[in-house]
Amino acid sequence: MCWSRAAITISTTTTAGCATATASRWTNGGSFLPGGRRGRLMSDFLLIHGAWHGAWCWVKLVPELERAGHRVKVTNLPGHDDAVVDPAAIHLSTYAEHVAGLLDECAEPVILAGHSMGGMVITQAAELRPDRIKALVYLAAFLPLNGESLLAIENSNKWSSVPQNLVPDAAGLTGRIRPSQVPRLFYRDCSEEDVRFAMERLVPEPLPPLADPVAITAENFGTVPRYYIECFEDEAIVIEQQRKMREATPCAKVFTLKTSHSPFFSAPGELAETLGEIGRLTHPR
Repeated sequence: MCWSRAAITISTTTTAGCATATASRWTNGGSFLPGGRRGRLMSDFLLIHGAWHGAWCWVKLVPELERAGHRVKVTNLPGHDDAVVDPAAIHLSTYAEHVAGLLDECAEPVILAGHSMGGMVITQAAELRPDRIKALVYLAAFLPLNGESLLAIENSNKWSSVPQNLVPDAAGLTGRIRPSQVPRLFYRDCSEEDVRFAMERLVPEPLPPLADPVAITAENFGTVPRYYIECFEDEAIVIEQQRKMREATPCAKVFTLKTSHSPFFSAPGELAETLGEIGRLTHPR
């Protein structure tokens, strides 16, 4: 089985509502976190973070899912951990192949969830390994059409304020969001402690993957059930944009959280319940 604990320590403490990772290292290969009680309707999840983030962003959500008996795998996408990587060598295909490798390690198909930019990644990964995925979950995430890149979606998005707050490095290979705008765009309803926890860990985002279009087909990507969790008060991918993408690529069911862009911090319990409901929908009746 792929759901065995890796040789790392994951410890969380909570202070004033803030989850803090203590002596933890989220490896690029992913951490398999075995849940507690297991039952007929428990599910296996692989969680893919968004731009600038890492596996650390799930630190409050993972315990909630585990308490419900689910099993969870998290990972750092290439270029989002401490490893030194040339950002010019990172592409959307790099991310998708990384995720495909994790899917190959699992004995059974999993529910693959992506947040924000992670939606691009899980879309391309589903084209590579449709038979390894029980369902795709888009959490306030980009849901592209064939041939679309994240930048193309953003450039056609009249609502987004992310592009004007993206600051590239001198070489134009990575970019950061203006620090003054990060809390509003990503964490508007999160506690000060959670905002501080996150901002201390954000990394420069490799830019080449954002310009890479997805290449997907009805025969592969199109065979995987899709679910969308929209975040109604999101200011990074506003609700109008989330719904526009869903209209173009319909999903089996849509769930709504009244949160900003990062419910894994502001509403981990509600998010875990929603993921659990999606898990139940994927089980044979």
